[in-house]
Amino acid sequence: MINRFEFGWRFRRLAAAAAIMSTLVGSCGYAAAEDLPGAGVTVRPTYNGIAEELFEAYVVKLGLEDLGYTIDEPTQTQVPVAHIAVANGDADYYTPHWYPLHIAFAEKAGGDAKGHRVGTLAKNSIQGYSIDKVTADKYGIKTIDQLKDPKIAKLFDIDGDGKADLYGCEPGWGCERIIEHQLDAYGLRATVTHNQGEYFALIADVIQRVKAGKPVLYYGWTPTWVNGILRHGENVSWLTVPFTSLPDEQAGAVTTVPGIGNLGFSVNTHHVFANNEFLKKNLAANKWFEKVEIPIQDIDDENLLVHNGEKSNDDIRRHAENWKKAHLEQWNSWIAEAKKAAM
Repeated sequence: MINRFEFGWRFRRLAAAAAIMSTLVGSCGYAAAEDLPGAGVTVRPTYNGIAEELFEAYVVKLGLEDLGYTIDEPTQTQVPVAHIAVANGDADYYTPHWYPLHIAFAEKAGGDAKGHRVGTLAKNSIQGYSIDKVTADKYGIKTIDQLKDPKIAKLFDIDGDGKADLYGCEPGWGCERIIEHQLDAYGLRATVTHNQGEYFALIADVIQRVKAGKPVLYYGWTPTWVNGILRHGENVSWLTVPFTSLPDEQAGAVTTVPGIGNLGFSVNTHHVFANNEFLKKNLAANKWFEKVEIPIQDIDDENLLVHNGEKSNDDIRRHAENWKKAHLEQWNSWIAEAKKAAM
């Protein structure tokens, strides 16, 4: 397992190793701008405003630029609004669309008749409930439904009301709907309080509690820099669920993770959610969306750079550019396929 202080070095080393290849390939150059399939087309992307997800948006943006498109800076908006904007043609695409987490937002925006997910940006993104390992080991807590016991729930009581305080999901992300659904499904409504707010402000308190050896219950996911600090199996533990129970639109989703068990949340993939008319008129962009893919570990590595202070838009674009250089041979093959699709 990579030490968290090595993440940034690993990420930069990949970019440095590809620098020579970048120079060689770059000397050949792309076609003149006017010959590129995206020449003269301005594209309007949107994202959810989370710095940790802007990396994926910039990787997608860089590929479109290589195809000759003029790309506006990604517009920041809430996830449900982003899907509506894309479906209505007020934006051309949104990334990353989590599937199946964001199904309800896409359906409410008009469904496949207006926009749909394209390609697979990242795979095997998991979510679930976790507690500090000290408390898990001391009391033998392994499943979320053990918190139905008022004595167990009280261990995680922070505000003194006798109920467990769950550091939960930020409103509008989609995960809050699942948590609220499961509080009822697992009989936890009477013993657990779902605390919501700005997620990364909440998680800062979680980290401090774990470091101080205090009990804590929280919702989390991969990929994110948080996993470089709150390490499952070392200082925190996943909680499994007694059975799968999700909102209707996610019926049949895979929730069991090998080596962990049933986490209760769908295992997600990340995608570009794009306007249908835009895709029909821009076959090169469509093919690019289909081909580009980022290993989830690379997203985790980049997220730690964000956490360590490299969080401006310029910083994150640089991270995307470094990732492109580190995967240039694959990148150029994707670009070549996208160009061919437009012929």
